[in-house]
This record gives sequence, C-alpha cells and structure tokens, in this order.
Amino acid sequence: MARQPTLLLFLPFLLFPLADSHNITTILAKFPDFSTFSDLLTRTQLASDINSRKTITVLAVNNGAISSASGQPTDVLKKILSLHVVLDYYDGDKLHKLRNRSAILTTLFQSSGVASGRSGFLNVTDMDNGQVSFGSAVPGSSLDANFVKVLATQPYNISVVEISSVIVPPGLSDGAAPKASPATSKSAAPSLAPSEAAAAPASNAKSPSEDSPTSGAPATSPAEAMAADGSPAGAPSDAADGSAGESSAADGLAVGGGAAAAILGFLWMS
Repeated sequence: MARQPTLLLFLPFLLFPLADSHNITTILAKFPDFSTFSDLLTRTQLASDINSRKTITVLAVNNGAISSASGQPTDVLKKILSLHVVLDYYDGDKLHKLRNRSAILTTLFQSSGVASGRSGFLNVTDMDNGQVSFGSAVPGSSLDANFVKVLATQPYNISVVEISSVIVPPGLSDGAAPKASPATSKSAAPSLAPSEAAAAPASNAKSPSEDSPTSGAPATSPAEAMAADGSPAGAPSDAADGSAGESSAADGLAVGGGAAAAILGFLWMS
C-alpha cells in the first residue's frame, strides 16, 4: 500500500508530456471544410512529422482552395504542403503584432534540405489595410494568401490558422523537368549568338584591309613611324636601296682612284 502514494506523486509528471502532445488530423477533424487538407497531410506523411514537433503553426487551406494543388505528384505536393508548416508559434494576436509589420518565416520545407534558394521561407506582412498576407520569400513573389481566422491553438505548442489560398514558390509546381526548359532556351540563344557574332566581324575584317583608306594607318602609326636606328618611316623599305647605293659608290671610288693614279703616272713620266 505504501507504493500507491509514490505512484500518485509521480503521476502528474507522467501525464505532463501527454498534455502537450497534439494530433493535427484530430484537430482538423473538427472542421469538415478542411478534410481534403487533412487527407493530403496523411497521404504525404507530413501529419506524423507535424505531430512530432513542438512550437509549430499550420497554415490550413479549405477544400475549395486546396483543389488547385491536390492534383500534383506526391513529391511535389509534399513540398507545397510542407511550406505551410511554420517552425514557430503564430496565433492571431502575434500575426497582427509583427515587428516592423513583416517577418520571414522558416518552414518545414526549408528544414527538409531540398528547398533551393529562399523557396523554403515565407514572407508574412501586415498590410496597410490591416490584412495579414502570406507569400513565398522568393524575390518577386506576390503575397496572395490572406489570413482568414484561427482554427485552433494550444499555446505555445501548436497553432492552426486558415489562409485563403495555397502558397507555391515560383517553379515548384512545374516540377524538375519544366525547369530545364527555360535554361535550354536561354542556352540555345547564346550558343547561336557567338557564331553569328564571329561571322560578322570576319566578313567586316576583310573590308578594311582591302577597301578602307584607313587600312594604311597602322603603317604610319607612331609606333611604327620610327625605325630602330631612328630613321623616318619608310626607312626599312629603303635599306636595301641604301646598301645597293653604297656598293655603287664604292665601285665609283675604285674607278675614280684608278683614273687619278693614271694621271699622276702620266705627269710623273713627263
């Protein structure tokens, strides 16, 4: 009998973890208009991941709004839905009291390690009209999903809020294959451009050398206007003529010298 008081003493501590546990499908079962969203969480195995986490916010979308994404392949659908699971607690009061009226939220998609760039983050902003809007944090994305109401909260463990539409980062719903299409089209254009650009200069390069009056400009450019010996432009072409002139002068001197010697000899004899 002495053991019963001991067990009763520790019973609150044993039940305490159960009090903090939550089940997202059980919460959503109270709202029939979110049955499709709940089923998709189960289908993608995100429900168990949500149930295993604490301090979390689920951005739920009603049956009508979720239909736009329900036809996606399971792997793409899991990425989209995991973007609707924020790894922090946000209820209605906190959403309307954002510091600087805006925040970047980390999602379950970001923690999965498969998100690229900022596609795993959400942008939440308290708009000028008092409406709180959500959207992808990818630059250039619009804030189209509006906060509607709080469905359920368990402070500060889990909060389930309704938003007006599904949030899809740019390119995510297209899958991996369509992403290669823009890259292919972009790479195809540059691949042709260099060949065409190379062909144009080649045809134009021939024109200046043949027809342009400026084709002779390099020959009279300052860099080539003076030869190595400081002679003016054109000296290299006259060098051969200079050499020939020097040899002719030498021959002339030899002939002149012979004539002078003959005259001296004649004078000497006379």
